[in-house]
Amino acid sequence: MTPRVLYLCHNHPAVRPAGAENYALEVHRAMARAGPYEPTLVARTGPPMAAPRPARAPVLTQLSGGAREHLLHTDPGDWDDLLGTMRDKRLYTRVLRDLLADLRPDVVHVQHTYLLGYDLLRVVRSSLPGVPIVYTLHELLPICHHKGQMVRTWGGELCDRASPERCHACFPGIAAQRFFLRTRFIQAQLALVDRFICPSAFLAERFVAWGLPADRVLVEDYGRRDPPPARERPAPTAPVRIGFFGQLSPFKGVDVLLEAALALQRAGSPARFVIHGAHLELQTSAFRARFEALLEAAAPTVRLHGAYRPEELDGLMADVDWVVVPSVWWENSPLVIQEAFMRGRPVICSDIGGMAEKVDDGVSGLHFEAGSAEDLAATVARATSEPGLWKRLRAGVPAVRPMSRHLTWLADLYDALRAERAAREPAHA
Repeated sequence: MTPRVLYLCHNHPAVRPAGAENYALEVHRAMARAGPYEPTLVARTGPPMAAPRPARAPVLTQLSGGAREHLLHTDPGDWDDLLGTMRDKRLYTRVLRDLLADLRPDVVHVQHTYLLGYDLLRVVRSSLPGVPIVYTLHELLPICHHKGQMVRTWGGELCDRASPERCHACFPGIAAQRFFLRTRFIQAQLALVDRFICPSAFLAERFVAWGLPADRVLVEDYGRRDPPPARERPAPTAPVRIGFFGQLSPFKGVDVLLEAALALQRAGSPARFVIHGAHLELQTSAFRARFEALLEAAAPTVRLHGAYRPEELDGLMADVDWVVVPSVWWENSPLVIQEAFMRGRPVICSDIGGMAEKVDDGVSGLHFEAGSAEDLAATVARATSEPGLWKRLRAGVPAVRPMSRHLTWLADLYDALRAERAAREPAHA
C-alpha cells in the first residue's frame, strides 16, 4: 500500500500566489505525479460565506479541479496574531481531528501554520502519536512578531535576535512578559516536530540560536520543476532591462528600487525597469502614496505590469537582462532568485540574509547595501556599463535543485522518520 503524506499550508496559489504557497503546491503536485508517497494538500483560505462571525465554523472543501487539494476555510477575525493560534478551537477539536482520522496519513508535513495555528501540531501528535511531523520553516515568524521580518518597528533597523525586552521595545503596548509567554508557547508546540527543514543555512542558524534543537534542523533548498532551457541571448545592449518580480511591499524594497531608478534616470543611465508584482492594496495608505508618487516620477524609465501567474515567468524573464531583489529584510531563500537562475539571469540583490547566501557576489550576481538606493543605483550603473560583466556572471549562474532530487530527499526523510517512530513504539506500548 502506498504510504500517504498530508501537506498543510496557510494558503493556496489559486487564492493568493506567493513564494511558500507556490513551492508547497509544486511539491504536492510533483509528489502526486511521480513520488513514492500519495499526497493530500490542505491549504487555509478565508471564510466561505458572508455570515455573522460566530457562525463561521471552520469548513473543509475540495478545490475545483485540484486532485486531492482542499481548502480549509477559517475566519481571520478569530486569529490571535501574538500567539499564533485560532480563538475558535473548533478548528482543532473538530475539523483537524476529523481530517486526520479520515486520511490516516503516514507523515504530516507542515508547510506553514499562519492563520492555522501552532496548536495543529499538538492535534497531530495526540491524534496520530506514531506519525512523524515535518515542518518547513519558510521565514522567521515563530521568532518575530513583526510579521516575521526581524526589522525594528521604528527606524527600519535590522534585528538579529529576539528577547522579551527587545520585542516590547518594538511593541510598547505588549508587555515583555507576554513576549516571554509567546516564545514559551510556540516553542512548546514546535517541540512536537520530528524534523525541521530550512531552505537556507542562514535560516537554520537563526532558529538554532533561538532554541530549536540543532539535531532536528536540516538544510535543504527548495526543489523546483525542471525548467525549460534558458533562452540564449547576446550580452544586453542599451536599453538594459532590469526586472523586479514580487510583492509590492516595503519589506520587498520596491520603493528603494524606485528611488534608485529615479537617480539613474537623472544621470542618463540606459537602465530600464519593469516591475511585476501585486498586493499593493494590502499595504498602508502611506506606503501606497509613496509608491505611487515614486512610480509617477520615474515613469519614463519604469513600467508597472502588475500581477503575474507562475506559468508566465518564462516569457517575462526572457524580456529582462537582470533580475533585482532589493528586499530590506533578511529573506530566506527567495524563489525569485531560483526563478532567475533557472532562466540564466544574473541577480542584483541586497547583501544580507538568504539573498547574500544564494547569490555569489561577482560570480552569479551583484550585491548592494540593503536599503540603500544610492548603492543600488551605483550597482546598476556598473551592471549596465562594465564590459563583459553580464556574460561572465551569466556563466556563473548555478544549477537549481531539481524537483526530482528534492522529492527523493523528502521521501528518504519520511521513510527514516517513520522507521524512527516505529522503533520507539514498543516503549509506548
